[in-house]
Amino acid sequence: MAPILGRVFDIQRFSIHDGPGIRTTVFLKGCSLRCVWCHNPEGIDRERHLSFVARNCIGCGYCFRVCPNQVHVMDSEKGHLLRREKCEVCGACAEECYAKALELVGRDVTVEDALAEVMRDQPFYETSGGGLTLSGGEPLAQIDFTEALLRAAKEAGLHCAVETCGHAPFRAFKRVLPYVDLYLYDIKETDERRHEEYTGAPNGVIFENLRALHDAGAAILLRLPIVPGLNDRDDHFENVARLMRSLPRLRGAEIMPYHRLGTSKRERMGLASVGDAIYETPSKEAVAGWVEALRRRGVAVINEG
Repeated sequence: MAPILGRVFDIQRFSIHDGPGIRTTVFLKGCSLRCVWCHNPEGIDRERHLSFVARNCIGCGYCFRVCPNQVHVMDSEKGHLLRREKCEVCGACAEECYAKALELVGRDVTVEDALAEVMRDQPFYETSGGGLTLSGGEPLAQIDFTEALLRAAKEAGLHCAVETCGHAPFRAFKRVLPYVDLYLYDIKETDERRHEEYTGAPNGVIFENLRALHDAGAAILLRLPIVPGLNDRDDHFENVARLMRSLPRLRGAEIMPYHRLGTSKRERMGLASVGDAIYETPSKEAVAGWVEALRRRGVAVINEG
């Protein structure tokens, strides 16, 4: 029987913002949403990407020798350039790029290999109440791998969390329900028209899945990505409060302030911008105002301040 493979773009150890305690977060590729503010744009598509940071190039010439399509060009004025239109993302150029100017983003791993990497920090999980978190992208977009890894992690005694945008068939949620200790559930926009404008899809199925998970007894913490000028509105905060009042077993809500990390990632990987360059990183005072706005409405916000 062929092993179950998952395509990941990162396995990040010592994560402290993706669930309780110290955790290892496995980031899977593939997502059905196209959020204009996405800070993990390399996780949207299943295909691999070639990351290129020209300033890291030390001019060793390895990539020029091994590239089968002459993608790499040395310009006398601009230095090392990449002709992405000719690139097949084979990864040959990145194999021995010790300067990390070139890196292949996206690799296929077995459940056993992924779990072995996660288990390297087991002592930290035991002392901090941490464990494994699956993120992305959208973990449920690779449901066979996600289910198998969560099952294996639970058999190993790990606390398991899943960060999800909620935009997936509920049958996928049912498959992993027995193995998930906590859902980190994104609510990006409560207005349906705006949600479709900002993410490329309506939010009806997201709310349906949230209610079904809640009614099934799942432990859920809402995550609220807030972007200045888009969803930092009183009506959005009021709708979040109304939603939480209707789902009394939710663990609370966490504000996720926008940051511009996705901009540099798109540049490194030659991905088309979807508008995040126009958004500003909010000040601490602005974030504190959002926290207060939700708390005034009775929302249990876990952010400090």
